[in-house]
Formats: sequence, C-alpha cells, structure tokens
Amino acid sequence: MELVRKNTINCDQGAVRAVRYNVDGSYCLTCGSDKKIKLWNPGSGLLLKTYGGHAGEVMDAAGSCDSSFIVSASVDKSVIYWDVSTGLPVRRLRGHAGAVKCVRFNEESSIAVSGSTDNTVMCWDIRTRRLEPVQTMRDAKDCITSLVVSEHKIISGSLDGSIRQYDIRMGELTCDSIGIPIAHIVQTKDGQCILAACVDSTIRLVDTDTGELLSQYKGHKNEDYHIECAVIDGDSKIISGSAEGSAVIWDLLEEKEVKRLKMLDSGVVHSLAPHPTGSDIMFAKKRQVELWGLQSDTPETIIDLV
Repeated sequence: MELVRKNTINCDQGAVRAVRYNVDGSYCLTCGSDKKIKLWNPGSGLLLKTYGGHAGEVMDAAGSCDSSFIVSASVDKSVIYWDVSTGLPVRRLRGHAGAVKCVRFNEESSIAVSGSTDNTVMCWDIRTRRLEPVQTMRDAKDCITSLVVSEHKIISGSLDGSIRQYDIRMGELTCDSIGIPIAHIVQTKDGQCILAACVDSTIRLVDTDTGELLSQYKGHKNEDYHIECAVIDGDSKIISGSAEGSAVIWDLLEEKEVKRLKMLDSGVVHSLAPHPTGSDIMFAKKRQVELWGLQSDTPETIIDLV
C-alpha cells in the first residue's frame, strides 16, 4: 500500500479542527476555528460552499446518507442541521451545557447523536420540529470525545477512560473500562472490534462483545491532543495521526509499524478521514488538509515513506 501525497488544500478557516468525507467520498467537509464549515472537492481542492452560523469553533461534522444535509458540532454548545444546497441552517439544536465535541448521524440520518464536554450523549430527532433531545445518556464521568453510531448501537469514548455501548433495541448499557483517557474511537468494518486511541500514545484494540484487550499499537505521539485513528485496507491495517507531523500505519494482526507518512511541515496531525470505498485518506493539520492515495492514481513521486 504505497501511499503518496496527491493534493494539499489551504483551507483558510483558521485551524482545521476536523476533516470528514461524505457517504460516497465525492466531497469532504472541514471544520474550522473560524466558526465555519467548508465543503470541498478533495481531488481538485475546489471550494464548493461555506456554512456559517455557529458562534464558536466547529469541532466536528457529518454528512447525511443522501448527502443532502450536514450536522455540525461546536464549542458554542449547539448542534446545527444544515441544508447542503442552500447553505442555510434548517435547525439549531441546543441542550448541551458544554462544548459539543463530536456528532454523528444514524444509518437513516433520521437521528443526530452528539457528545459534549458536559459528559452527556444526546439523541436528536431531526425529522420533526422538536428542539429537545429525544434521549440523553448521562453515564460518563468526563468529556465525551468520540462516537460510533450503527443501526442498533451508540458507542461512546470518554476522557474517563471508558467505552460505553448503548444497545437501543434492548435498552442496555455495557461499559468497558480502559483506564486511560480515550481521545477517539472507531469500529472495524465487521463490527467485531473497537479501536480506542488513548492519550498515553497507545491505541488499543478491544473486542466489541467481551471488552477484552486484543492488541496495542505504539510509535506515534499523543499525550495532550485529540488525535484520531482509523481502520483501513479491508480491516487489515490501522492508521493514526501523530503530534510530530506524521501519520503512522500498523499491521492490525502483527501490531508492528509498517509505514510512516511525513506531512509537508511539522504540526500535529490530529484528524483523518479514510475514503469510504477507495484508498484515499485525508489528514488535517494546522490550517491545511492533505490528500494521500495510491501511487498508481497519481503521477507524483512517493514522498518520505519509511
């Protein structure tokens, strides 16, 4: 998997807090410290639209299953539901008592799920005009940093060091304690494992059903940052940003580092987004995002692969 740099976008929106693909990877979203969300063609770097309406930094965003809507989370304590084509807010959802750190849609994009520094997870029915959350989970003891939302489950990662799984159908909560503050979680495509990026510069692979620790991955630097990770290449590899201007790739089964991608300059590589179907990966650092992909897809030469 020989990845090369294919494009660099100077986002011009202050510090980029997160980068996200839409459902089919045809466009991407960047969240800025300038309180705006920007919609891009990642291949060409063409800016398609800018969404302004938050009163604070935008920390996260997600596109709906039909790419017609966006939901965003901000330190202004609100969640905004946007119409992609008009660029206007459809609904502004207030209920959190602290900054909203993460937001996701469910599979049908009928429910938005948000996590906050107020230690709660809130579920919002965005099909109705109801402005209050339909459900609030208050089990965490510290900030909610990350969410995974599937058809029947909401999984949250928290700085209290626990992964909580809410089974919506059964009305059950399962809590697995890692013991180290968790900055980010993702689930493998087969749903069998959860990847937890912890602030002790270790990524832990946990069995979804039993909570058993299966593997640990080290070599990147993450002590004070919200650095994201992902599972790529058909659940065979793990990738993470790092505080020293690079991204690190490990073999999932062997736990060994296989590649290190060096970004254009130093700076914390904190957010990343693998293409939902292809091999491209987007990385956010400082005021830029970099698009990387397979060498066969671009005439550029390979750059600083270890």
